[in-house]
Amino acid sequence: MKILQPPDWMRPKGYTNGIAARGTMVFVSGMVGWDKECRFRSTDIVEQVRYALQNVVDVLREADARPEHIVRMTWYVVDKTEYVNAYKGIGDVYREIIGRHYPTMTAVQVEALVEDQARVEIEVTAVVPDDAHREGVMQRS
Repeated sequence: MKILQPPDWMRPKGYTNGIAARGTMVFVSGMVGWDKECRFRSTDIVEQVRYALQNVVDVLREADARPEHIVRMTWYVVDKTEYVNAYKGIGDVYREIIGRHYPTMTAVQVEALVEDQARVEIEVTAVVPDDAHREGVMQRS
């Protein structure tokens, strides 16, 4: 994976401008902030982000992928102000679950999500390097 950062550009905070990668592509559908039984445990956006990110990681694991293989995230939020006001909590949860890996990201406010209780939906693309499979680096837990 190669981070694409023009040398004369200011470094972004919390995301990357571009990534070039080779390997097995993994596409994760939009994950909302519910638990494994598809029940929302909270209406708080930070808690919904926690569940959504954990759901992403669980699906990635099925492809022998890890959070550091994520190359693109798209966040759909129903309230931009709520999202911006929760940056600190969202950042804390993000680092707890994803780590200090910052892929390319886009955040978009939408009028509504299909699940009425959802405050956020996160869609992910990951690329597992071919050598990770060959070297046996990726082990299923």
